[in-house]
Amino acid sequence: MADRLKVTLVRSTIDRQASQKATVKGLGLRRINHSVVLEDTAAIRGMIRKVQHLVTVGPADDE
Repeated sequence: MADRLKVTLVRSTIDRQASQKATVKGLGLRRINHSVVLEDTAAIRGMIRKVQHLVTVGPADDE
């Protein structure tokens, strides 16, 4: 498993539950196609699972 994940918002949060909107905000995502690199922890994995239909996830490229 990678120790860092690249998470990208690919679907809108319009008409989603408030908890899903808060989870997307908690991940640091702001708009469609915005990506963030996060540490691979159990808490982050749980947040991603909650909004898995709105985001894509992959390993972060080491630069």
